[in-house]
Amino acid sequence: MDKMIDAFSEKAKRYLKSVDSRKVFPAPEDVEKMKFLDMPLQDHPVEPLEVINELDKFGSPATVASTGSRYFGFVIGGASPAPLAANLLAGVWDQNAGIEAASPVSSFIETVCRKWLTDILKLPPETEAGFVTGATMANFAGLAAARHALLKKAGWDVENDGLFNAPPIQVIVGEEVHVSVLKALSMLGLGRNKVTKVPADAQGRMTVNLIPEYSEPTLICVQAGNVNTGSFDPISEICEMASSSDAWVHADGAFGLWAAVSPRYAHLCEGIHKADSWATDAHKWLNVPYDSGIVFVRDKEHLISSMSTDAAYLISGAKREPFHYVPELSRRARGVEIWAALRSLGKKGLASLIESNCDNALLFAKKLSAAGYRILNDVVLNQVLVSFGDPETTKRVIRRVQEDGTCWCGGTEWQGKTAMRISVSSWRTTENDVEESSDAIIRIADEENGKSG
Repeated sequence: MDKMIDAFSEKAKRYLKSVDSRKVFPAPEDVEKMKFLDMPLQDHPVEPLEVINELDKFGSPATVASTGSRYFGFVIGGASPAPLAANLLAGVWDQNAGIEAASPVSSFIETVCRKWLTDILKLPPETEAGFVTGATMANFAGLAAARHALLKKAGWDVENDGLFNAPPIQVIVGEEVHVSVLKALSMLGLGRNKVTKVPADAQGRMTVNLIPEYSEPTLICVQAGNVNTGSFDPISEICEMASSSDAWVHADGAFGLWAAVSPRYAHLCEGIHKADSWATDAHKWLNVPYDSGIVFVRDKEHLISSMSTDAAYLISGAKREPFHYVPELSRRARGVEIWAALRSLGKKGLASLIESNCDNALLFAKKLSAAGYRILNDVVLNQVLVSFGDPETTKRVIRRVQEDGTCWCGGTEWQGKTAMRISVSSWRTTENDVEESSDAIIRIADEENGKSG
C-alpha cells in the first residue's frame, strides 16, 4: 500500500504541474490510445500498482485540463488545493456519509457546513441543507420538498398515495429555465411540457408582468444566474408576488447563488432569501472536486418528509441524520471538501475568488469587443457571449479555438444567435490567462473573417 500511495503522489504532482502547460483538450492521438484500456477482463488479479500505472499512462493524457487556468466551458470550476486534498483524505477515510452511526465525522461536518453556508449565502438561519451530486439533484430535492408542501396543504399525501388523482400543481418557469430544472420536474412526475413558460427579456430574465394569474397549488421556479448571460430573474419581486398567494418559490442558483458572498455582486441576489428552496453547485464557484451540489429548504420538515425513509436497521440517533435530507442513502462524504474550501478561503477569500472571475470575464469582453467582435450580453457576472459574424463563421471559430488548445470555450444558441460562451469559474485563472486566451481567440477569429495579415 505504501508503494502505491507514493506512486500515486508522484503521478498526481506531475499531472498538476503540467496541467497549465499542455493543451486544454487532449490530442486526438492521446484519445485514441485509450483503446489500450479496453482489453478482455483477465481471470486472475493484477497488482494494484500496475493498474494505477495503466490508468495514468493511458488515462491522464486523455483528460480535459478543466482543473487548469484556461478552461472556460460549461461553468466548470477547477478544484483548489484544500478541497482537493480533503477529497483525497476523505477517500482514504472511505466513509458512508448517509448515516450518522456509519460516519460521525461526516454528519458533524455537514452540520457545520450548513451553518456556514446559510450565513455566507444570506439564507434564513433555520434553513436546512442536503449534500447531493450536483444542481440537478439539488433541484430535484428542493422541488420534491415543494411538491410535498403544496400537496399537503391541498390535503394530499404524495409520498404515500402518489400522483394518481392528486390535485394538479401549476408550475411556472422562465422561458430560459435551465434543463436541470426541467429534468427534475420530469422525474417528479410534474412534466416538462406541463409547465407555464414566462417570456424572457433581452438578457434572459423572466418578465414579471407577463406571469399569468394562478391559483393554488403553484410552484414558481426562478433563476439566479442564466447559464448563457449570467443574468438574474427579478427574484425579490417574484417572491413578494408569490407570498400573497402562498405559492412556493424555488431558486435555481447553480453558480449565481454564490454572488451573494461578494459585496460587489450581492445586489444580484436581492430578495432571494424570500424564496422557499434553493439549489446550487459547490463544484462550480466554490471550486471543490466533482461531484458536489447542495439543496437548501427553508422549512426542513418539508425536505425531511419528501426525502427520508425508514427501516428496522436504520436506527436513528438524537443527532442529525444525513439521509433524511437527500435522495441517496449510501454516499460519499462530500461535505468534507466543502468544509475545507470554506475553511481555506474564509468569507473574504471566497468573495475575492468570485470578484476575480467576474473581473476576468469583463476583461474578455473588453478585449474581444475592442477587436471588433460583438458581445451579445450584458456582462453582469462571469458569463460572456460573443459572436464572430454569421453562425457558420462563429462555429468555425469555436471549433478552431478548441482544436488550438490554448483555451477551451463552448458554443451555444441563444435567442436565435450562435455564440461562443465563455465561463470564467476557476481559482487558477489570472489576467495573463485571459490575455493569452483572448489573443488566441482573436487570432483565429481574424483569420476566419479575412482580417489577418
